[in-house]
Amino acid sequence: MRTRSIGRALPKTATRITLGLALLAVPATAVATTAVPDSHRAPAAARSAPHAARAAAGLDDPAKKEIAMQLVSSAENSSLDWKAQYKYIEDIGDGRGYTGGIIGFCSGTHDMLELVELYTKRKPDNILAKYLPALREVDGSDSHEGLDPDYTKDWEKAAQDSEFQKAQNDERDRVYFNPAVKQGKADGIGVLGQFAYYDAIVMHGDGDDETSFSSIRERALAEAKPPAQGGDEKTYLNAFLDARVWAMEQEEAHSDTSRVDTAQRVFLKNGNLDLHTPLDWKVYGESFHID
Repeated sequence: MRTRSIGRALPKTATRITLGLALLAVPATAVATTAVPDSHRAPAAARSAPHAARAAAGLDDPAKKEIAMQLVSSAENSSLDWKAQYKYIEDIGDGRGYTGGIIGFCSGTHDMLELVELYTKRKPDNILAKYLPALREVDGSDSHEGLDPDYTKDWEKAAQDSEFQKAQNDERDRVYFNPAVKQGKADGIGVLGQFAYYDAIVMHGDGDDETSFSSIRERALAEAKPPAQGGDEKTYLNAFLDARVWAMEQEEAHSDTSRVDTAQRVFLKNGNLDLHTPLDWKVYGESFHID
């Protein structure tokens, strides 16, 4: 399977800003703000909670998982309304073909193919099934051959189907979310660390090349030990984020590191290892807030 680090889309935020598109509406419970008030910080007691308490509630806790989806969507879609992204699809000109859905499945990086295969297995007569031969042909390239002119319109129609939405959720979890949380728990890191793993695997995928998630983690391990090996959690997470920034800087499409610098690094500096709300952060200069 191809890694997303050689076939992963540029964060869609950057493309949409370039095109001058308006931001998607955000839900009332997750309103974007223009500043990061000092008052919106986790209580000191929560920030100083022992690791054992953090381990009890991982990123797979439903409330924490919702936060993770919103955080990723703020970087990928300029919106906290991640559920509005089932229908999203466009070619942003980064060599990955079409990028679509809640996690940026790409026609050139195999995960879009696997998504449509799963959807078709569950619902053989779906509107996207006819594109499977073309998706297999363009896998690994930026070609649209066999997909144009109706693939994007049919994707948007499919996105109205709860079965397609479920397929997107399930593939997100199978390929990205569950592996990240499992590895994070094995390393003894809390909710923030598990999210840092998840965001990294979403962007870079996993594989053998030097910018994949596993390679980023190995680079971090060379600098610091995780809690499972007796290390300090904050020290290790700083090492991981350093390695993540290095990986992002290796490719022009990922060179804006604000999703680390003004989001994850801010939470870490504040000692919010559990991602307690309220949360305030910035991505690509835009400010966001979760109550």
